[in-house]
Amino acid sequence: MAGVISCVVGYTGGEKKSPTYQNIMDSTEAFMIEFDPSIISYEEILNEWADQHAPYYPSKCQYKSGVWFTSDEQRIAAEKKVEELSKGGQRKVYVDVEPVKAFYEGEEYHQNFLDKQVSSRAPMW
Repeated sequence: MAGVISCVVGYTGGEKKSPTYQNIMDSTEAFMIEFDPSIISYEEILNEWADQHAPYYPSKCQYKSGVWFTSDEQRIAAEKKVEELSKGGQRKVYVDVEPVKAFYEGEEYHQNFLDKQVSSRAPMW
């Protein structure tokens, strides 16, 4: 996606330091996106997230749906997007909107996971 500089899979939101997939405790699996706001807006990233996501079922902490923000502008945009997903309160949406906490990079095998799965399969023809 144009304007996205990096996307890193990891863990955030918990109190335990340095969580891992095997020892995630109170953290949530997440990804951190670094982007160039002169090319892509935070709202455009939220739109892409919403188009690929259906947060209509509650999940345990490890897999919960969340948006973490770094400014009041981002918080307002995230809350607006969650409201849009709920269709004006007609549908229950399970998304936490929280300020950014510490982010811990995930294990190497989680980075670009889907690309690794596709490239490891033999051709079908």
